[in-house]
Amino acid sequence: MAKVLLSLHVLVAILAVGSITVAASMFPRYAREAAGGADPDGRAAGIAALLHRVCRGYAVAGLAVPVLGLATGAALGVLTDAWLLVSLVLTLIAAGLLALGILPGQRRLLATGGEAPPASEEAVRSTAARLTMLTGVFNVLWAVVVVLMIVRPGSTTSA
Repeated sequence: MAKVLLSLHVLVAILAVGSITVAASMFPRYAREAAGGADPDGRAAGIAALLHRVCRGYAVAGLAVPVLGLATGAALGVLTDAWLLVSLVLTLIAAGLLALGILPGQRRLLATGGEAPPASEEAVRSTAARLTMLTGVFNVLWAVVVVLMIVRPGSTTSA
């Protein structure tokens, strides 16, 4: 059973978290184009909206990653190992960044286009820069979690 849980955990992590990291990283570019008036045909606005939907949708699917991870950890008897506890804390921080920073920042940038009052170019640039930074931190947190999952420092089951 542990192998099935681990396989599902890794698969969902790759599909959900991988999709979020790519979409969130691409979003600021298209949102800046859409809000900056460099999007006469609305293509950039459409891409930005799609990338936001990808992030939002896969964020919900991504909830399965820690659930499957905990189930796998329980099956392997490693729930109290430091590498797993640190991974869980980093996962919670990444989830918080996504839910409280990245997704709301994307919504703010999407609201600057279309029928909303025109935003100042400086406000758009500032929001996009902050969003880019938060996305970078989110991506680094997941990279650290992946390394911890592979290396498992201090684990007696480590290869």
